[in-house]
Amino acid sequence: MARATLIGFSAVAMWALLALLTDASGAVPPFLLSAITFTIGTGVGLVARLIMPATDSRQKIPPQVWVIGIAGLFGYHFFYFTALRNAPAVEASLIAYLWPLLIVLGSALMPGERLAWNHVVGALLGLAGTFLIVTKGGGLAFDARYAFGYAMAGVCAVLWSAYSLLSRRFPSVPTSIVTWFCAATAALSLVCHLMLEETVLPVGAGQWLAVLGLGLM
Repeated sequence: MARATLIGFSAVAMWALLALLTDASGAVPPFLLSAITFTIGTGVGLVARLIMPATDSRQKIPPQVWVIGIAGLFGYHFFYFTALRNAPAVEASLIAYLWPLLIVLGSALMPGERLAWNHVVGALLGLAGTFLIVTKGGGLAFDARYAFGYAMAGVCAVLWSAYSLLSRRFPSVPTSIVTWFCAATAALSLVCHLMLEETVLPVGAGQWLAVLGLGLM
């Protein structure tokens, strides 16, 4: 129980730092930022596989798992980084963090699941808590000038909730497969960057540390 609680708190901390580190990474374009961070993540995964040999090499992974995993990771982070580049971090983060509520609502569509009132209440309380944390008790000021960024944050929330829900349909797939999802996401992001973006690298140690932090998460 203590280990599970620690993992849960670690996840909360990482989600809380995501917007902060993205904002601190400077003007790095979304695809390039995704390519760099997922390359770092792939490296971490490969080291972990050396320390604890994975089982996915001996298991046939269904094609749809690859589609769900790569689309989930690549899509979420691309739209999230794009949202934060095109809208204020507070508003974009609050929209993006609708995914827990969407997961609760979407879970009612899963086999053997049903939506109860306490699930909805809990999700709404969580959303209210997110609102207070993100806004620091202040208000929101949605501006039509940032409509594109807000839309990207909304797509981001839908993608991550769909990824989380669909992943539950494949409980036998080992977690170590995420290393290859990260590698594919890094490769796709790099290709998109070279085709669509101008290269802007982080400037100074602070921005590089922010990018490193994103990759390690």
